[in-house]
Amino acid sequence: MKKIIYSTGIIMMLIMSTSCKKWLDLQPRDGITRQGYWKTKEDIQAAVAGCYASLLSSPPNASDRALTENIFMFGEMRADLVDAGPGATNEEKDILDVNIVSSNSITRWSAFYKTINFCNTVLDYAPSVKESDPTLSDTELNAYLSEALALRSMMYFYLVRSFRDVPLKLTSTAKDTDLQDLPKTPAADILTRIVADLKKAESTAVTTYGNVASDKGRVTKFTINAMLADIYLWMDKYEDCLAECNKIISSQRYALLSGNSSWYTNVFYNGSSTETIFEFNNKTSLNPAFYNLLIQSRKRYLASSYVSTDVFIPDDVDPDRIYDIRADNFYRNTDFTIVKWGTENPTNVNWQAYRISDILLIKAEALAQTNAGAEALQIINDIRLRRGAVAATAQTPDPTDKDAICDYILAERAREFAFEGKRWFDILRMAKRDNYKRIDLLLNMVAQTVSPALQQSAITKYRDINSHYLPINESELFADPQLVQNPFYTK
Repeated sequence: MKKIIYSTGIIMMLIMSTSCKKWLDLQPRDGITRQGYWKTKEDIQAAVAGCYASLLSSPPNASDRALTENIFMFGEMRADLVDAGPGATNEEKDILDVNIVSSNSITRWSAFYKTINFCNTVLDYAPSVKESDPTLSDTELNAYLSEALALRSMMYFYLVRSFRDVPLKLTSTAKDTDLQDLPKTPAADILTRIVADLKKAESTAVTTYGNVASDKGRVTKFTINAMLADIYLWMDKYEDCLAECNKIISSQRYALLSGNSSWYTNVFYNGSSTETIFEFNNKTSLNPAFYNLLIQSRKRYLASSYVSTDVFIPDDVDPDRIYDIRADNFYRNTDFTIVKWGTENPTNVNWQAYRISDILLIKAEALAQTNAGAEALQIINDIRLRRGAVAATAQTPDPTDKDAICDYILAERAREFAFEGKRWFDILRMAKRDNYKRIDLLLNMVAQTVSPALQQSAITKYRDINSHYLPINESELFADPQLVQNPFYTK
């Protein structure tokens, strides 16, 4: 991790640089960070832009993966909506078969720490610009800092859900003396920290930048509310979760679009729709990752057969006229190709981090856990009506049955967020609730996704809750002697 963080510190300086000759001036490396930059508010703006660019940028070398590729893989490949495509690597097949080892390169976390270091650089150096640029107001500075805090928190939330305990790095690495060995920080402590950071960020974040594209592609107060709602739900803090959801809903800035033929184009392809709270804007930072992953002839992932048999069940009376609008727009039933993220090379469909439907279903889950099942079911039914969900996927759980309602929510989230890097985290969140009361969700999933010869082995592994988190890659353990491997992988 130290090498990755250091190299991204250099990349950050290159992003902010306006002249190659200036970068090559012979001056101490330490001086580049403070003396060569961080003089004007435009420098801060460029640095914050670098944080956003890192969300979609291609990896620095061929052995790494783009951040969105990691998000997709960490959130989908251990769940039930994707299967190996014709170009799947042996490492990918191993994870799909619950045969995960620390040498598997998919377990590298470098893309997340790259963005974290970009954010840390802004947080460390932006405040000093006040000394040299009198036009920089406290309001402007604090708004920039809130963006960096929010993006850093988002990265740590992904890491905690994927690895559980990870190193918590809160300062930037831009020079040799910044390199340090770090132990893992307990997941509970990281969650406490990012909640505090997000509450701080909320107090200074903007509600609007004055144009739609920025309001959807940059962090606003409502982005932060969405992240807090998601984190609180993961932490089983339901009242806090509901409060954050209601801030977004009561703003009346977001609404579900009509379920017609233009819905997919407006939300995903065009982007910046009224449904979107925060998206990674892919229009200016084209990323070939999803074409290689999902579209080319040697695609590495396909939609699983479960998607057509259990998620998007066709109407048994008139399937040509009555169908869920999400089905045809998310995958092709003829060959199971996933088309949600576009078919061009490179694809330029915006990555949807949070939409209003996410917040509504997060709220429904929190309501179910606080004995408001009838209201939760109404939310589910409202979304299904907008999406044209067919009768075959409808459920009628008892409004007092928390587990049954959450099963319905889980099924509806599969339809709404298929292939968005959320499925594994949704299943794990519900399975681990109340001291793993619903571990059956994981065990039943394995029974239907893993090849028969490996099912019993996979089920045995998943009975150990430590197996639900990825191992620390062996290269990280070698580079940082303070790191300790996740317990399941030391056997």
